[in-house]
Amino acid sequence: MNTAKFLTLATAVAILVFAATHWYGIDYLFFAGYTILQFVVLATAWNILGGYCGYVNFGSAAFFALGAYSSVFMHKIYPLPVPALMLVGAAVSGVVGFGMGYLTLRLRGSFFAIATLALAVVLQTLVVNWDFVGGSRGAYIIRPETIEIAGFQINYIEYLFALMLALAVIALTTARTIERSQLGFGFATIRDDEMAAEASGVPTLRLKLIATTLSGAFMGMAGAPFPYYIGYLQPASAFGLEYAVNSIAMPMIGGTTSWIGPLVGSLLLGTAQQYATAYISLGTGVNVLIVGVLLIVFVIIAPNGIVGLVQERLRARRRP
Repeated sequence: MNTAKFLTLATAVAILVFAATHWYGIDYLFFAGYTILQFVVLATAWNILGGYCGYVNFGSAAFFALGAYSSVFMHKIYPLPVPALMLVGAAVSGVVGFGMGYLTLRLRGSFFAIATLALAVVLQTLVVNWDFVGGSRGAYIIRPETIEIAGFQINYIEYLFALMLALAVIALTTARTIERSQLGFGFATIRDDEMAAEASGVPTLRLKLIATTLSGAFMGMAGAPFPYYIGYLQPASAFGLEYAVNSIAMPMIGGTTSWIGPLVGSLLLGTAQQYATAYISLGTGVNVLIVGVLLIVFVIIAPNGIVGLVQERLRARRRP
């Protein structure tokens, strides 16, 4: 299936999902669905660098927060529609991703991972001390109840859900296209043996810069609508541990070598978290608890993720 057909199919599925959610008419489905789709985008974005290239990024929350705070900044300077804010978030986080890549991608393994974690700490410190975007006090973003589109009044949370659904389709299509392109093959050589790839003439630094820029841009786009979704943005929520943890755990649980792995992991883990939050009273740490338990389980029974486990079973059946 080529990219155009996949995009058409993914768009059709997205329209059906939106129609089914709207038909039920339960507002919580839109709130929960938005969060799950947000993690689909974050996991897919993380996987472009962490799964395809093999560079573990602990700074996902930093890029997500950059997108969120770029929306707060623009809201105070010149309010823009949310789709435009998503493009601004992509530009800001993409530029920071490129800069981070240029400065840190000569590091490898745990050294690179620690450097990305340090980036998140530095950015959070800057935001906490930047009063214009709320600083440590946080900032309120009052969203309207409805928005008019083509003469129809649409509930604003449904509007945000639709935007995140569209972004998830774009992110998944981009990841699938990369995986099956020459760029994806270059990423795979870096993941498998970077030194051998360099010796073979693969432009590893340029490819890694592309990966960090794309990954950061999608994370920024995922974070841009967040202030309108939550209504009140503070550093603790924007730089929350769950964004850094989930964006790594979801691809690992689903499988990191394919575009479908982050999607499977996000749907499984995100749905479990939303169900536990709504129906099981285990305190505010329930989401991190679920991540920890599922990670332990899947590391034992499926170290290559759900997709890897299925592929191994299929290969075993084909053997004589």
